[in-house]
Amino acid sequence: MTPQEAVQLTRRQFFGLSSAGIGAAALGALVNSSAAALAPQMHTTPKAKRVIYLFQSGGPSQLDLFDYKPQLQSRQGEDLPDSIRMGQRLTGMTSGQDAFPVASTKFKFAQHGESGAWISDLMPHTASIADDLCIVKTLNTEAINHDPAITYFQTGHQQPGRPSMGAWLSYGLGTENHDLPSFIVLISQGSSKRDAQALFQRLWGAGFLPSEHQGVNFRGGKDPVLYLSNPDGISSTARRRMLDGLAELNQLQHEEFEDPEIHTRIQQYEMAYRMQTSVPDAMDISSEPDDIVDLYGPDARKPGTFAANCLLARRLAERDVRFIQLYHRGWDQHGDLPRDIQLQSKDVDQASAALVKDLKQRGMLDDTLVVWGGEFGRTVYCQGKLTEENYGRDHHGRCFSIWMAGGGIKPGLTYGETDDFGYNIVKDPVHVHDLNATMLHLLGVNHEKLTYRFQGRDFRLTDVHGNIIQPLIA
Repeated sequence: MTPQEAVQLTRRQFFGLSSAGIGAAALGALVNSSAAALAPQMHTTPKAKRVIYLFQSGGPSQLDLFDYKPQLQSRQGEDLPDSIRMGQRLTGMTSGQDAFPVASTKFKFAQHGESGAWISDLMPHTASIADDLCIVKTLNTEAINHDPAITYFQTGHQQPGRPSMGAWLSYGLGTENHDLPSFIVLISQGSSKRDAQALFQRLWGAGFLPSEHQGVNFRGGKDPVLYLSNPDGISSTARRRMLDGLAELNQLQHEEFEDPEIHTRIQQYEMAYRMQTSVPDAMDISSEPDDIVDLYGPDARKPGTFAANCLLARRLAERDVRFIQLYHRGWDQHGDLPRDIQLQSKDVDQASAALVKDLKQRGMLDDTLVVWGGEFGRTVYCQGKLTEENYGRDHHGRCFSIWMAGGGIKPGLTYGETDDFGYNIVKDPVHVHDLNATMLHLLGVNHEKLTYRFQGRDFRLTDVHGNIIQPLIA
């Protein structure tokens, strides 16, 4: 082996090379072996086995949902003091405004549960699980535009090209279900009439990791994965013979070129074959009792909705899918926020709470980490014209709210404080890298040790940053 070939040899390549000649099925099992992947990357005792990430794309307004600021009512319409804004950069959408009038929320807040968490009346179902939630009010990011901000949360970097969190976990921890991908993505469109931000496939991509670790996007409807079904005239037996022959040809090519992507290709063909049975079973909710489907809300029977995807997420979690990523689009409310946020909240409130309740009653919440939040929050000042009934809010990354539940997270906790305007953090900041480091820790992974060498450097999800936020951990 040449020095160049030795540099290119990865742990998974080594296992793949040692398996030459034992047949495609055994090769696929070895490459995907959870035991082989698990031992080198599990650094602490895990509290969570899997993640369900309910990503609210567009930036939900924390000031209208979770960060209660009653004193803003008396400041309605006043210009945001310079002492609060401190010359911080603004997006191009509001930087030219002559004034930055304070917009208090139209919605009513109340304390809920024994924890006394403040939650607005936009989220009554979420309020019912207040004591299961850890609400973090001090998330922060340097990104102020959608694409870099979403990319930051998903990959740990604002520029595209890095592996997503689900890909990192697939690489580091492997899978416990060889009939389904370890990383599955489900997307729903919000009811807000505003055009939603685009979601690019690289958000669930593998970056420079082997491509077998990229997320697989399941679509709503009868054909969730394109080209998975056999074409007309092709039987399962014929498909099996074709794959066996193709695996032999690919193995010959690998012996000549030692390209790790060849083994990935073999594994993906084998996974697709197994998914012909496993995917229809996972996606078929006909066996779910009516009371469970009803728990998720009336949209749970409509494929492709957020409610339907939450129910599918629980079914995938039951089947030990490692990372389940839901995206719900439509939270970018620069104008007409009172109307649009009601539509968006109605989309997600009941199903999000139902997911937590359903996992809990099945004994799965303890080892399933559920995360709900977007790429940033919204400004306290109004974008555009402020009226008694209407307002909009621009992007705000300096402080915003998310919630987490299960998987070793401390329940009934509200963490962090923002100033009286909800504009700056005054206590206990949590950066994007800190959140990702904490999530990895709950899964038993030291974020500083889960690395991959690429172009002469060891990369990791948290780059060279990140601290575990210990108070969030039960």
